[in-house]
Amino acid sequence: MTHALNIVWNPSEGIDLGFFIIRYYSLMFVIAFGLGWYIMKNIFDREGESIEKLDSLFIWTVLATLIGARLGHVFFYDWEYYRNHRLEIFLPIRENPNEALFSIIKGWEFTGFQGLASHGAAISIIIAMYFYSKNILKKPQLWILDRVVIPVASGAIFVRLGNFFNSEIIGHETTSPFGIKFIKDHFSPMDAVNATQIPNPKEAYTAIATDPKFAVLLEQVPVRHPTQLYEAICYIFVFAVLFFLYWKTEKRKYTGFIFGMFLVLLFTVRFIVESVKESQGGFESALGLFSTGQWLSIPFVLIGLYFIFTAEREITN
Repeated sequence: MTHALNIVWNPSEGIDLGFFIIRYYSLMFVIAFGLGWYIMKNIFDREGESIEKLDSLFIWTVLATLIGARLGHVFFYDWEYYRNHRLEIFLPIRENPNEALFSIIKGWEFTGFQGLASHGAAISIIIAMYFYSKNILKKPQLWILDRVVIPVASGAIFVRLGNFFNSEIIGHETTSPFGIKFIKDHFSPMDAVNATQIPNPKEAYTAIATDPKFAVLLEQVPVRHPTQLYEAICYIFVFAVLFFLYWKTEKRKYTGFIFGMFLVLLFTVRFIVESVKESQGGFESALGLFSTGQWLSIPFVLIGLYFIFTAEREITN
């Protein structure tokens, strides 16, 4: 069957400055955190909080996001691997790579950080906000959670776009005309080099994508759901709802309500999109029925519903 509208996805690694490549995945994180700071600045201005406290919040949130997301992936999705490769948990390398051709040091390969889990980031941010609110902000934890989830939702959009550029967290195969052929997911750099006999992986990928001589190889790449884009689009909606609730309604005065809405909306999206997403591993084989991501999303949705239905208006002097 011909998929006339299918996109062949073979993006460059990033913006090549000659002496340095700004990877799109990293750039998406920079945009996410930068936009998040700007949103929180407006919120702090409205609430009369000092910029010094905002600077501390930025540092706490960045560290909590990166550390929590990394540990979430390690423990929720791939502990069987990392229990024997603990050095790789916090270092952007892979030990004893099979593709030794691309090793920078014998026995090691630079990979960047591969594997960040949003559930881990959510848990870590909640914990960090407890200590931040207690030691720096001097306000109840739910006060900051009701507000910080707005930039967190906006950041989720760009993180998923980063996953799209990385051709990771892809969906099941589909016959949809709007599916995407993720070449770099199907062929590893070594596979692309071996299949095309082109020694440069970047050129090998380009040849598979564009050279009619390698049409047979391109035909092998399955058409898949672009689940990263599904999530990114849905997170725009989540962000818009939270933004509206804070700026245009009185719901910001109901402690825990906006935080609860964030949990329900964002993790409902995760639960639904997971149904067409390729398995990311974890404990789903032991529990069955749902994927690991779906099992992890259920408690967040339930906690969110609790905060929505128990939210009470703040008592102000």
